[in-house]
Amino acid sequence: MRTAIAAALALLLAPAALALPIRATFTPTDPLVSHQYYLGQDHAFDAFGPDLPVVNPVRVAIIDSGLDGTHPEFPRQRIWQARSWVGGSALTDEQGHGTFVAGEIAAAINNNEGIAGMAFPAQLVIAKIAGADQTIDVRDEAQAIRWAVDVGARIINLSIGGLRNPFNPRVDTFSKAEAAAIDYAVRRGAVLVAAVGNSDEAPQSPWPYASYPAALPHVLGVSALTPTGNVPAFSNRDRIYNDISAPGQDIYSTLPRPLTAARPTCQNQGYSDCGPDEFRHASGTSFAAPQVSAAAAILFALKPTLQADQVVNILERSATDVNASNGCKQCPLQRDSFSGWGRLDVSKAVGALDGVLPAPDRFEPNDDAGTQAVKLTAAVSSVKATLDFWDDQIDVYRIYLNKRERLKLSLDGPAGATTNLLLWKPGTTSVNDLRKQNFRVAQAIGPGSSHKLGYRAPAKGWYYVEVKIVTRGSGPYDLMLTRIQG
Repeated sequence: MRTAIAAALALLLAPAALALPIRATFTPTDPLVSHQYYLGQDHAFDAFGPDLPVVNPVRVAIIDSGLDGTHPEFPRQRIWQARSWVGGSALTDEQGHGTFVAGEIAAAINNNEGIAGMAFPAQLVIAKIAGADQTIDVRDEAQAIRWAVDVGARIINLSIGGLRNPFNPRVDTFSKAEAAAIDYAVRRGAVLVAAVGNSDEAPQSPWPYASYPAALPHVLGVSALTPTGNVPAFSNRDRIYNDISAPGQDIYSTLPRPLTAARPTCQNQGYSDCGPDEFRHASGTSFAAPQVSAAAAILFALKPTLQADQVVNILERSATDVNASNGCKQCPLQRDSFSGWGRLDVSKAVGALDGVLPAPDRFEPNDDAGTQAVKLTAAVSSVKATLDFWDDQIDVYRIYLNKRERLKLSLDGPAGATTNLLLWKPGTTSVNDLRKQNFRVAQAIGPGSSHKLGYRAPAKGWYYVEVKIVTRGSGPYDLMLTRIQG
């Protein structure tokens, strides 16, 4: 009896005894921050105390229509480099799109002006590739990506897109130049963030395919959410390339002052409520992507030793699942084509830095034969790397075999997933070209994640080992190699 009473008293007293003081979080004092509902939904500053941490700058490239360099939200020390591919100065913005994106990422905080940018450590790299007519030459985009990496950008925001239609190559806008530039940036450790695209630029709405460059390997594709947590019809869907979502409707940000001057009686000059119609209630995946770029900059600032693929993994896996319980009736549980891994949560992503970090994959990008394949010397007997069904389905290695040399391969793949192990003969240019399947000389493609394969080379040359994940899943794998001279 006394034991029961004591237990009951303990339960009654426990809440008071365990009560902890409420931790103060940082709140920007910028006067128009109340217009930025997305800061709360992203938990942009919830991970920090009353003061933001002191960190080194992180360079974020905005490849867009330029920036209003006279805007008080962007003091000169906030801008690292600026270059235009369309004439004039990169620090002018006739169209407004680039300045809007820049405001979400890097508008000055607590400066008694307007809004608060999410990425307080950001230092901007401005590449102007779109003029007043809004057209973009993909060759300019490709050059701008390479330049941004060369001047030190760790994050590249691409709030641009070209139509992807895998069933109609006549309208599909895949560009080898764009893909090569993305590959260049990935090899040099940049995080690439791109909008998945808006269906008003597609044959129908909603459109089931992400735009380019979001639909390229290792690019973090971002879709849009409404203020109530639903997925708007304009936001492109994609079961592979839609990776994460963020608010993309009724977004408030900065605009070039010459654009807002057309409404001189509007009080908030230089901000979107004083701008043209398309910016007053700005909506689009273009305006969801910058929030993810800002989150990536915060992670790099807090832990500079992170690799790009670790940052992407943390952002995706810390996202809050979007489903019927929080606003999207059509979204199933877990990753889906509507919202990817879910809603961006900066606070959870920052918190993940204190846990076990995902292992970096030092071989990326090694997604195809030829120069992309990683060379394995005769001294290499095992490889540890990772696969991801959504971000990194294929790894390719090249290995030199002498005539009559035997090769034994053993793969122990990600648990719970199905993998393939394949060998391609010399002269293979792509393991993804269905017309070149006769270049495949051996394969182990049964169910499960573990496979073994043996082969005797009829001729000397560089052979290609392909490791591929073919079902939903991700994780590390071990590839063991044994060479036996003939």
